[in-house]
Amino acid sequence: MGIKVLVVDDSSFFRRRVSEIVIQDPELEVIGTAVNGAEAVKLAAELNPHVITMDIEMPIMDGITAVKQIMANRPVPILMFSSLTHDGAKATLEALEAGALDFLPKRFEDIATNKNQAILLLQQRIKTLGRRRLFKPIVRSTIPAQSARRSVTPVLTRASMSTNNQTTTANVENATPRAHVIHRASGKKYKALLIGTSTGGPVALQKVLTQFPANYPHPILLVQHMPAAFTPTFAARLNSLCQITVKEAENGELLRPGCAYLAPGGMQMMLERHGNIGRIKILAGRAEMNYKPSVDITFASASKLFGGDVLAVVLTGMGADGREGARMLKAAGATIWAQDEASCVVYGMPQAVSKVGIATQSIGLDQMATAILKETFNAS
Repeated sequence: MGIKVLVVDDSSFFRRRVSEIVIQDPELEVIGTAVNGAEAVKLAAELNPHVITMDIEMPIMDGITAVKQIMANRPVPILMFSSLTHDGAKATLEALEAGALDFLPKRFEDIATNKNQAILLLQQRIKTLGRRRLFKPIVRSTIPAQSARRSVTPVLTRASMSTNNQTTTANVENATPRAHVIHRASGKKYKALLIGTSTGGPVALQKVLTQFPANYPHPILLVQHMPAAFTPTFAARLNSLCQITVKEAENGELLRPGCAYLAPGGMQMMLERHGNIGRIKILAGRAEMNYKPSVDITFASASKLFGGDVLAVVLTGMGADGREGARMLKAAGATIWAQDEASCVVYGMPQAVSKVGIATQSIGLDQMATAILKETFNAS
């Protein structure tokens, strides 16, 4: 059975363009189109699509409102189309928090170097989201939208850090969890926390980082596959929600504890030594690189600066970015964790480090922050 797609956009030209691209793939089928969010909600209930492509700005009902209603009534994977502007970035992040799983720029020339590559990318994204329905339900964020930092710092106690934080050990042979076990802190000393992610990452990062206390003792390096127009808005959004400081990384700034540095979109974030501490180095992303920013590049750079004194976490994402960088970190003695399959939007990047034995733990998203704090906070 093919993947059934509902195309939603108020532009007849764009509906036709997306539909033509979708039906070029024999695994995909367009079962309907909608001109606004209200019609999308109605057709989603009637047609039971496997994937919905959704515009943001539409008359009668906008895309964000439609996502909220669809996810409340009958959850289905939703791919948002957005403009590469500040307002587009803000609206896309709101749509992701409402339950949409992925996004692409509405101008196809912004996502690929040629027409054929853009077509294949869109088809691949839809198929990845469509296949997701076959093995697990959608995991929606329960984090409420907030406009300012929370004023109460979470209290870290032995009870709160040792209960309800089950993890799983990766099965190297088939990349599935063997059994749930309570994570026990290793007592290892750390100098930095690294997190790499892609599809599903904005919501996953928000869920993890909002649980960190303001006095978290290490710098945090974040690599999220995201366009250049989105990363400043995403960093500012996280900063408004978190106790720690979150900012888009800048070239030459020194690493400091309790600050999370988000790699700028379209660039590469590396680390270099500056006296006894680390310094960020931002380089232009080369055209031949598949990911800008790349988890592999940041992880590999961290292996040279910190050696094994790192906890690196690979969260939900498509592809295998992070595997080779994690391999270098592992060789230097670093600790590598991966998000478990059940809680991933796309189990690509975490699977890549789990199935070859690089990751030592496979942990659910709900337990990830508690496990990280237990492992790194008391070991500082």
